[in-house]
Amino acid sequence: MGSFANLFKDPPPTHVFELSERGLAFVEVAEPGQAGFTPFHAGVVQASPVHDNIQQPAVVEERIRAAVRANGKQRRRAALILPDYCARVAVLDFDSFPESHEERLALLRFRMKKGVPFDAETAVVSYAIQPRKKDADDTKVEVLAAIVASEIVTRYEAPFRGLGFQPGMVTTSTLAALNLVDADESSMFVKLSGRVLSLIVLQGSLIKLARCIELDTDLAEEIDSILQPTVAYIEDELKAALRRVWLCGFDDQRLALAHRWQTDWRAPVEPLRSKFGTPNANNAGLLGYLESVAS
Repeated sequence: MGSFANLFKDPPPTHVFELSERGLAFVEVAEPGQAGFTPFHAGVVQASPVHDNIQQPAVVEERIRAAVRANGKQRRRAALILPDYCARVAVLDFDSFPESHEERLALLRFRMKKGVPFDAETAVVSYAIQPRKKDADDTKVEVLAAIVASEIVTRYEAPFRGLGFQPGMVTTSTLAALNLVDADESSMFVKLSGRVLSLIVLQGSLIKLARCIELDTDLAEEIDSILQPTVAYIEDELKAALRRVWLCGFDDQRLALAHRWQTDWRAPVEPLRSKFGTPNANNAGLLGYLESVAS
């Protein structure tokens, strides 16, 4: 995934695109209130960490061409937001972290290679060093790292490059959507996209846990089996009570689940919100990214 640092080093994008199995969300940064969405037929995109996600590149390119205004041959910069399931995100602790960028990448690949189903040595790695809490007793360095097979990123970028876009920033949906979370104390962000559940545990603005799981058929029961231990982790490991839960993509299930979780966990359960539209499983990352760059 494109370096988090690119967000600060490179000129801002003119367009933002979020790809999912269901379709393409798109917007011009200069017109953040005009975000659109064009659906895909089943099988056009298949999110996976191990095989090519763009199954029908010609269809994807046609949808991109139809979504944006023609601009002659002038190149435009784009931010690309990919499905969570194609990448792996983790929070790693280190006693010390090298100064050299190359040494850092090598260390991250070493730590993450056993937990990814692809070759970590050739994968694209991005990271951010999280600030240490002011009252922290230990001196460990906490790093948020993301890794994805290089071939997958290349295939996602290809149709955009073919239409004159230069992808300057590439990230995943949930990471981008965190810009919509008003993090205070201990909270949990839960996003459901099809049968993929993504969750982030936050302590203030710090990410403490990141998971992405492909679910089986019994969604409600399986989601509970994942979230209940996560709440226990917050209480036992972070020594804190869960203060808020943010939901995205639950559609008809949201109200029933939210009511039960709010009762069980004694914490408000709220839908994700954006000033540029209603976040859902297909556009939450796009709207979150807009929140961070649009004036």
